[in-house]
Amino acid sequence: MTDDSAGAAEGGGSRPHPDEPHHAGLSTRLNWLRAAVLGANDGIVSTAGLVVGVAGATDSRAALLTAGLAGLMAGSLSMAAGEYVSVSTQRDSEQAALALEREELATTPQAELDELTGLLEERGISHDLAREVAEQMTARDALGAHARVELGIDPDELANPWHAAWASFISFTVGALLPLLAIVLPPRDWRLGVTVLSVLAALSACGWISARLGNAPVRPAVLRNMAGGAIAMAVTYAVGALLGAAGV
Repeated sequence: MTDDSAGAAEGGGSRPHPDEPHHAGLSTRLNWLRAAVLGANDGIVSTAGLVVGVAGATDSRAALLTAGLAGLMAGSLSMAAGEYVSVSTQRDSEQAALALEREELATTPQAELDELTGLLEERGISHDLAREVAEQMTARDALGAHARVELGIDPDELANPWHAAWASFISFTVGALLPLLAIVLPPRDWRLGVTVLSVLAALSACGWISARLGNAPVRPAVLRNMAGGAIAMAVTYAVGALLGAAGV
């Protein structure tokens, strides 16, 4: 439902103040920000697990750098490709649903008006008011009204697959750079400790940001994030140490 119609249905036609946090587009921006944080988190954990595992088998800076860069590029490209395919599929489905709705509005407008009225009634609006709101919404933007109320789609904010792909690529790369630099820049004896501490600190920050964005408890989110990263590094280091000791 559009802002104007929502106001008419719930508050006698009043419109929300532009500074209120639920204005149009806020949900979309939060979803993108949350996805970026999760992408960075994936980059941190996967690359940290990779370089720590290699560090368990060898202390060669060249080997660590090669493995880290390979993991960074493979992970970021995989994330970008997966996000592009996923969002493209979603966008195709949304466009097909909008095309069908556009055809139905052109061929059976009265039935569509009745349907919109019924959907508004299901949200707790009386029949007479629902009919009035449906008529006003249809007169203003019939396709937009049906897309939002019936399909749950905002036709003006369809996801862009290229934006999603680049966002995933960049966020994963930024996250992956931290463990990569932490394992290759310090002196040999400090590498593992610096990497583990840096990764745990970064995962703590990612957990905190994710929790705040989702209005969830911060402590459990931070602890889960740090525990997952610590387990990943411990397991891969053990595997690398075993392979290194075996001379593989």
